[in-house]
This record gives sequence, structure tokens and C-alpha cells, in this order.
Amino acid sequence: MGFVTRIPFDWQLRTRSLALGERTLVMAVVNLTPDSFSGDGLAGAAHDEAVKIALQRIDGGADILDLGAESTRPGALPVSTDAEQARLLPVLETVLRERPSAVVSVDTYHASTARAATRAGAEIINDVSGLLWDSEMGAAVAELCTGLILMHTRGLPTEWRTQPPIAAEDVVPLVLDGLDERLTAARGAGILENRIVLDPGFGFGKRGAENFALLAGFERLSELRRPLLAGLSLKGFLGAAVAPLNGATRRNATMAANVAAILAGAHIVRVHNLQETREAAAVADAITASALPSLSF
Repeated sequence: MGFVTRIPFDWQLRTRSLALGERTLVMAVVNLTPDSFSGDGLAGAAHDEAVKIALQRIDGGADILDLGAESTRPGALPVSTDAEQARLLPVLETVLRERPSAVVSVDTYHASTARAATRAGAEIINDVSGLLWDSEMGAAVAELCTGLILMHTRGLPTEWRTQPPIAAEDVVPLVLDGLDERLTAARGAGILENRIVLDPGFGFGKRGAENFALLAGFERLSELRRPLLAGLSLKGFLGAAVAPLNGATRRNATMAANVAAILAGAHIVRVHNLQETREAAAVADAITASALPSLSF
């Protein structure tokens, strides 16, 4: 069995860089929303409780903390930037006051929120729309000089349940073409390539088995010559796969999917369950480190 040898990158953030490829980096999610698809939203929690959970993620070994304050689950309706920032900024500011060396990413597609979060100390903007849902986001990221996670998204959350299906053989070419087009748009906005990580967007305009086709072809995304992030954690298609086995949660399915993504070239995994993921990633990294080069005859 052969595994993908990850291309090493230095990911340039706002004030520092992260080495990608030597081992898998784990991005821990903290959702400051009332309607997270994974059921872990903290919008109703007291400020101190949300901060406590964020600090636990950092102290527990997360390489990156990803804070989000607007749900993009299927069918989600947008919220105002004022509401998004009211949820986000107090937690972000307190976390960085308590852990000033933490690398914090902000999950937003709003340019004004990106600006406010960067002023508060965020290093990375995680735009699930790939710069599509706010025409000012590209220029904002270029000006702010943050790291950027550029995701492939097909349509809007309100459209995902009614979109026409994608043939299995077309999923990876569609995502490759879409990410290439988004890379071109980012460059055109003045964003340096060494600031960009690509995310194929599992579940974002892909339904059911379309996501397994994407995971099966994940290694082809390395053709774009940028570092790769896999956001598979607790996704519905994983739950559907284990439902016949009476799988009580999607946690174990998530670990299996993350290992598959790492062996196929993912540099970063974005997760809800930190310690289990760190252990699974350590095993996957040990496998890839020990794998012999493929022989050709």
C-alpha cells in the first residue's frame, strides 16, 4: 500500500509562520453559535464558559483554535455582522489575553468581521465561501496579511438540500476546477500564495456519497500545489455510513475519515474532538513516515 508524501510548506500568517507537512496540525473548533450542526454551539453559554472551553482546547494541544460565530449548516440563514461580532470578539479578546501565543483562526465570510477579528489578534481567516459571499473579503485579507483558508463551496446553505446531484466521477474534477478558480481570484485580489491553505469543503454543496467520492480522490488535490485542510468532523455523511451499525455518535467515523485524509495528503484537520484526533493523527503520521517509496517496474 502506498501513501501520499505531503509537500512541505511554510504557511505565512499575520505575525508568524507555521511549518506544514512534517506532522498533521490539528485545528480545534469552538462554535459560538446557537445552531451548530454538531450540537456544540455556545452562543447561549456564559462568556466565561465559552472562554474556558477555548482555553481547554489550546491547553489540550490544539495547534490552531478556530472560532466561529455564524452557522453555515445546511439550511442556515445568515446573521448580521453586528450579531456575529457580538458573539465572537469578547471571546477572542479574552482568549488571546489569557493565551497570547495561541494561533487563532476566525471562521467568517464577512470582511468587516475579518477586520475586527484581526485587530483583536486573529492570525487566520477561514472563509467557507472562498471569497464569494462578500465582494470585499479578498481585498481585506490582502490588506490584513493574515493566513487564509480558502474553501470550495457550491452554492448557498439554503440551496444545498435541493441542488442537483454530482456524478461520483465528476466530484473531484469539480472541486479541483473550483479551487483553482478561487486561487486565481485570491491572487488577483493581492493575496500572496504562501498565505493560502485549501479546503475542499466536505458537506458544502456536496451531499451523501458525493463526499466519499471527494475523500477517495483527496490525493488529487495536491495537484494544486498548496497545503490542504480536511474538515470532516461529525459530518452527516459519516453518520449515515455508520447508522446501520447502530453507531451512537459520529466520533469514531470521524477518526477513520481523518486518518484517510491524512494518508491522502491532508496537512491540517479541523475537529471537534481534540484528544482522539491527536492520537489518530499521530498514528497516521507514523505510518506515512515509515512508508517505503513506491517501486515502479
